[in-house]
Amino acid sequence: MEREQRLVVVTGASTGMGAAAARELARQGFYVLAGVRRQRDADAIWADGVEPVILDITDAGHVVRLAARVAEDPRMLHALVNNAGIQVNGPVEALPMEQWRHVFEVNLFGHVAVTQALLPALLSNRGRVLNISSIGGKAAMPTYGAYAGAKFALEAVSDALRREVQAMGVQVIVLEPGGVRTEMATRGVATANRLAAGMTPDQQKRYGRLVEANNALMTSGTSSGLTADAAAKMIAKAVTARRPRTRYAIGWDAAVITRLTRILSDRMLDRIVAANLRRHYPA
Repeated sequence: MEREQRLVVVTGASTGMGAAAARELARQGFYVLAGVRRQRDADAIWADGVEPVILDITDAGHVVRLAARVAEDPRMLHALVNNAGIQVNGPVEALPMEQWRHVFEVNLFGHVAVTQALLPALLSNRGRVLNISSIGGKAAMPTYGAYAGAKFALEAVSDALRREVQAMGVQVIVLEPGGVRTEMATRGVATANRLAAGMTPDQQKRYGRLVEANNALMTSGTSSGLTADAAAKMIAKAVTARRPRTRYAIGWDAAVITRLTRILSDRMLDRIVAANLRRHYPA
């Protein structure tokens, strides 16, 4: 079937990888439903082959409307790209429980909700699910407990789903980006600083410099990372590959870290992480 007869849903398409992936897939001939949360983002991404839909993946009504939009479309649903996400960092002790719940609602449960809603169409069309994870789904840095916890869980859900539906012709693919130059990291640093300001004096003594070091490391890794357009090409590759792999690392840093987690002990990884962070601690 020609690509212009196929539909792809991309969540979290307001900016960054999601927006770039929507445009790249449209350029390759797919018709893309691009999930965005605000009308101004919808106005910005609307283009030939890209139709924005207002979508907060944690809003059950939005998810139902998305499923109805897909069901009424004459095109076959070829792929769902679960890309929406937020980055909230803070020490396990100090991160408020409402933040833990919010991270899991967006980075895990929202993806499950959208997948459940669209899976009947994907099963009918022998389509595929692409879950955008992270190197944080393989290795958890200090202060990344909530973010990495949700990504580790997304990896597990992806494995379970793949083994449930592969015999029915649906492919489930995980993409693990490293540093990518998007607004998400900038927002993540701002959120980490805001949450750190709410720590108790004792928590500030224990974790204040660690938060600063992690923010500096995150900024450094992002500035030297891939562009959103380069990451989008990897997403498009997973969407279009005749026999896609179950996992794709996006970026050299993701490729290195995923390999290290398979061959090094926990203690050795701890030492590498500590040494890497030490360079970023404030004087």
